[in-house]
Amino acid sequence: MDEIMKGMGFRDLAVKTFNGKIGTFFRKLFSMVNLCFHLQKGDVLVIQYPFKKFYVVQCKISRLKGAKTITLIHDLGTFRRRKLTSEQEVKRLSHTDAIIVHNQSMNDWLVKHGCEVPLVNLDIFDYLSKEEPLSEAHVLGDKPVITFAGGISQRKSAFIYQIDEVIDGCHFDLYGSGLIPGTDKFWKNTTYHGQIDSDKFIRTVQADWGLVWDGDSIDGCSGTWGSYLCINNPHKASFCLRAGLPVIVWKGSAMAPFIVNNSLGIAVNSLCELPSILKGFSQSEYDKYRRAVWMMKDKLNQGFFFKQAFGKAIQIIGL
Repeated sequence: MDEIMKGMGFRDLAVKTFNGKIGTFFRKLFSMVNLCFHLQKGDVLVIQYPFKKFYVVQCKISRLKGAKTITLIHDLGTFRRRKLTSEQEVKRLSHTDAIIVHNQSMNDWLVKHGCEVPLVNLDIFDYLSKEEPLSEAHVLGDKPVITFAGGISQRKSAFIYQIDEVIDGCHFDLYGSGLIPGTDKFWKNTTYHGQIDSDKFIRTVQADWGLVWDGDSIDGCSGTWGSYLCINNPHKASFCLRAGLPVIVWKGSAMAPFIVNNSLGIAVNSLCELPSILKGFSQSEYDKYRRAVWMMKDKLNQGFFFKQAFGKAIQIIGL
């Protein structure tokens, strides 16, 4: 997001020269000083949320200086760290002039809990990379190949330790750190490749589908991590699409309507459904998804969705 905004002509007022917990405090404190000196009447301040302690201060400084604030939500504390109640979160966010939210589900949640600030839907996070996928053309093999890259500890992604048993007829390529040692010795449909750099993944991956899943279960995304998919846009979806992969998402996730409506992949209730669904795809049907993904990856790499949402937010606040 920083890179996209720099390309749009934004000036970064954040101070980034201190490290550690105390350093974090001073970074934010001196960023507030920067704000006081550089913010002018008619300016627009974009705050990437959560900013915690100084969020309300930024909004108040901006108002005093005659500027407007637009808040871009990355995470809601009510869901992610569970350190705020919904009432506390909405009260905090009420100090901004407009909010860019992930999707309609997050929009609805904020309105339901009393948010009266104008809201704009992002739809999906952009994803920048200098690398490009191998080729738009991709020939399906005898076995559908699904890939997953990310945190694979049992605490965060317990479903990883169940999927091998339910995907007979498919192959699962797994990348990431945190695997319980020795677990992969008993897998018959899964190959564990270890950790991989994100740009290398984009450049080299050859799977048919990217899996966007989280939580405790193969039957829907449950638990603290999984249930968060009901309201947020996971970066994993943008990452897989940027790598040229049509995606598989949970039908109950907030991302499902965007993915399905734009022919970027499929939505399922359970990972148990994958063998029958994926083996039913013809090459021509799959190519339709691949073409849509290929156009989408370029939009993601250009910051299209933030630029679009920012433009709508500017109109709302009257600039």
